[in-house]
Amino acid sequence: MDAIDRKIVVLLQEDASLSLAQIAHRVGLSQSPCWKRIQRLEKAGVILKRVALISPESIGVGLTVFVSIETGDHSSAWLAKFAQTVTAMPEVMEFHRMAGDIDYMLRVAVPDMQAYDAFYKRLIDTMPLKNVTSRFSMERVKSTTAYPLPAELRGPAAKKKL
Repeated sequence: MDAIDRKIVVLLQEDASLSLAQIAHRVGLSQSPCWKRIQRLEKAGVILKRVALISPESIGVGLTVFVSIETGDHSSAWLAKFAQTVTAMPEVMEFHRMAGDIDYMLRVAVPDMQAYDAFYKRLIDTMPLKNVTSRFSMERVKSTTAYPLPAELRGPAAKKKL
């Protein structure tokens, strides 16, 4: 990715509803070459999809729970079955296999404690788990979907180059 591609990615991460004309203008290209770059970024898997971000509270799923899971089975067959089961649960927003003292971490969005209890019971009924620990978010201090690009990680001088 060159500097123009990075500018396009930054713009789309901030607001995917920008028109092609707006993006092209902001990165200093005409619309046709800008569109070709966006298509190339999509084809290369840099841009996975464009979505609308929703306030969880506004749709009634304002309780966020981080669920740590330890298991006694680390076989690939167990993981495949567990991954299939957990990814099918609509409350699970993120599912990570971890390094360290826990094996898996889930970010779960539910309406309230009663809904979480129902989710928890379904989760522990899926297959044997060694330990399940729930941590409830009291306040979302920062939440972003925009990844920092390498140039952004190097400080203000690097941002000017974008």
